[in-house]
Order: sequence, then structure tokens, then C-alpha cells
Amino acid sequence: MFSSVRARLTLWYTGILAIALVAFALAGYFFLSYTLNRRTDDALGEMANALAATLANEEADSHQGESKATRGEDVKSTPDEAVKEAVSQNQFRDYRIVVYTDARREVAASAVPQNRSEPGRTRQTMSLIGAAKISGVLDAVARTPDSALYFATLSDGDNDYRVVGRWVQAHGSPYTLIVLRSLHDQEDLLERAGYALIVAVPLALLLASIGGYFLARKSLAPVVRMSATAARISAANLHERLPIANERDELGGLALVINGLLARLDTSFEQQRRFMADASHELRTPIAILRSEAEVALSEPETSNAELRESIAIFKDETKRLTGIVEDLFMLARADAGQYKLTPKGFYLDELTSEVARAVRTLTGEKGLTLQTDAAEEMPFRGDENLLRRLLLNLVDNAIKHTPREGAVTISCKREANRYIITVSDTGEGIAAEVQPHIFDRFYRADSSRSRTEDNSEGLTSGAGLGLSIARWIAEAHNGTLELLHSSEEGSVFQLILPAPRSKEN
Repeated sequence: MFSSVRARLTLWYTGILAIALVAFALAGYFFLSYTLNRRTDDALGEMANALAATLANEEADSHQGESKATRGEDVKSTPDEAVKEAVSQNQFRDYRIVVYTDARREVAASAVPQNRSEPGRTRQTMSLIGAAKISGVLDAVARTPDSALYFATLSDGDNDYRVVGRWVQAHGSPYTLIVLRSLHDQEDLLERAGYALIVAVPLALLLASIGGYFLARKSLAPVVRMSATAARISAANLHERLPIANERDELGGLALVINGLLARLDTSFEQQRRFMADASHELRTPIAILRSEAEVALSEPETSNAELRESIAIFKDETKRLTGIVEDLFMLARADAGQYKLTPKGFYLDELTSEVARAVRTLTGEKGLTLQTDAAEEMPFRGDENLLRRLLLNLVDNAIKHTPREGAVTISCKREANRYIITVSDTGEGIAAEVQPHIFDRFYRADSSRSRTEDNSEGLTSGAGLGLSIARWIAEAHNGTLELLHSSEEGSVFQLILPAPRSKEN
């Protein structure tokens, strides 16, 4: 059940909401309880203080007793009578006022409030409290400072009562004032609030879980559609893309990333298909030549030595071409798989360019080309010398192939800041503008008719359109770049940039 993301999201949402609601319910319940208790204490304290003020006023009036008696007015003869009159004048519903002397004799008491829920039980309960537990309150009040209030909660076993006590003075006599109030209504209100929370919290969680599930389902609907589309995509239909509902949200961003991945895979698969087709074509041609030459040589019963030597020479040329193509393919396959390990060592690039120039003098001499080298300074470098030699040979051989007789090929080397710049230029016919972006693609030849001319029979590369692709990979493997700087009717210029070591002056 919980293997679904929707179910897990709903569970998490519901769990977090449950914690929040329970915490809110507990906080609300305890806050309500605290508020009710505070209000009860404030009401009891105000009533006790008001009655104490009334008794104090009665004490002030006692000094005028003689004058009142002379005028024939009613005068309270004793302090107890004054206390009884003050208590009788302060009758409040839900409250009980009791006044005691120092000897803990009850002087006055207000009427017992009737409990609306159990009217017959209230008087009995108040009597039980007065008889059994009021003495403890009186002891506590006796220990409190003058005018200070003492609060306590008493219970008769069934109901709780809030009690406040304080010391008062009337007509020069000390008394202890006790005010009681039943907590039945307050407890009933808290009980009702608790029941309401117990019902409301689970109901809110149920509604939230149902709503959360549908919201999660709606939110994850684009993921379901993307999954269905992705399940249909294979190597045969890599051109399809995932649907995007909103590019600005997280799912839209994920779909964009996956679509970018599919686009790269589509390009890679297309390159692989083209690579396989071109490789098959390049390998099929020399094999077909070898097969046809062998059939011709074997079909004639008597073949002269000259004819056999000619067939063997063709075999040699085509096997040489096959060897070059296979070696190039093997190198590219290892490079793509990251399995071609460089063997770096220290050497000088200017010396390497001189060696390359000497290696191609035979080819330039046969075509009547002029080969020039320009290296003004020493160029120490650390890298794979054999690979860089092959890179330069591919560039120079390509320049020789496409430069007409009496033309020129130039190799120049220089240093600029922290990089080496090696350029190979020729005075050939140039490369058409529409094919320049593709010259570094594998098996791409700008002029396929020139790839198998006689001039290439003694060339240094296979002529299969892999030379520039391999050269660029070698440059990138040495943290460098190789690009066609420019090409026109006056010739082409290839530029190789390699990182140079920092000079000691820096």
C-alpha cells in the first residue's frame, strides 16, 4: 500500500497535520483551563476584598455609635451582629461566604448556592467541606500576611470547589473570611470542550487525508503521464519527448532535463548509426576490391608474373587501407570508452614539428609542394608525443592532399602567454562554407572523389574521413583545442592550441 508515492505523501501530510492539530488542541485546552481558573480566582479575590472593605466601613461607623444612640438610631450592639449584617447584604448565586472567629466559631454564613444540576446535593456537599476541610484553610490563612489572599481547591469526593480565605477586622475584632465556589460548571465546560476536540481533530484529519490524497494524485498526474511516455520511448522512437505541463515548476524542470537527455541520446544513437553505416561502407569497398582481384587472378588458368605482381600490389594497397581504417576505428572506440591511456613525457613541440616536416618531405616532393616550418623558440611540453605526432601528421597530410602542385604548406609555432599556438596552412582550393561545420565529423569527407586518388596511395592516413576527428580528440585529451581558423579560395588554416607551462619569470 505504501509503495505508492501518493500514499506516502498522504501519510506524511496526515502525520504532520495530526501532530499540529493535537498540539493545537492541547494548547487550546490548557489555555482555556488556565483562563477559567484565573477568572474564578479573580472573581473570588474581588468578592473577598469587597466584603473585607464592607466590614472595614462597618468598623469606622462603630465610632459613631454613641451619637447614633443619642439620636435614637439603630446601633449594632456587637461585632458579630455587624458581620452577620454585612454577610446578609452580600448574597451571590454560586458563591458561599463564611466568616469565622479566632476560635474558629462560625459567625455568619450566606445561603448555600443551589447546584443547577444537583440542587439537593449541594447543601450536603458544602456541609461536608465545612466540617472536614475548612480547618486546613483556616490554618493556612492564619499563617498568611494581613490582607493577603490564600487560594485552595477542596473536594468532597464528587465535585471540586475553589476556596479563597483572608484575614479581616470588624469593630476591632479579627475574623477569617472564607469564600467558596463550585467548579462544577467550569469542569463541565472543560469536559465539553475536550469532547469537541476529540471529535473535531480526527474528523479534520480524515478530511485532510482524503483531500491530501486527491491533491497528491493531481500533483503527481504529470509524473504518471511522463512515466507512460517514457515507457513507450525506445531506440526506434527517440525523437519523442516527455509532455511538459508547466516549465516553471519542479516537474517541468525534471521533464526538461529528461528531454535534454533524450535529445543527447537521440543524437548519440544517430551518430552511432551513421558511424556504423560509414564504417561498413569504408570497409566494404576495399574488401570488394580484394575479392574482385582475387576472383580475376584465379579465373585465368595461366597468369603471367606481371599480372600476379599487379594483383599483389593492389592487395597490399587495400590491406594497408584496411589496416589504417581498423586502427583508427579501434582508437576512436577506446577513446569513446575512456580506455585509451595517455603516456605523457617531456619533449619539445618545435622539435616534433621539425620531425613531422621531415617525415612528409617525400610526399611534398612528389607533388612539387613547398614545405616551410617556423619555430622561433623552444617549446617544452609534457604529453603523449606519439599522439601529438599523429595529430600533426594528419593535419599536414590533409593539407598536402588538398593542395595542388606548386603550392605551399606551412607549419608555424609560437607562444602567447600561457599557451602554444601551432598552425598548419596550405594554398589549396579551400573548403566550402556549407561543409566547414562538419569537417571534424567521423567519416566525413568534403570531397570524397579525392579520397582514393593515386596521390593518396602513399599518404599517411587511411583516407576514410577519420583523420580530423582523431586529431581533435587528441587535442582535447591534452586540454587543448583544434579548429579551422579560416578557409577560402586562397587556402585553409588549422590552429592547434595547447597549454604551455608557466615561465620561470612568472
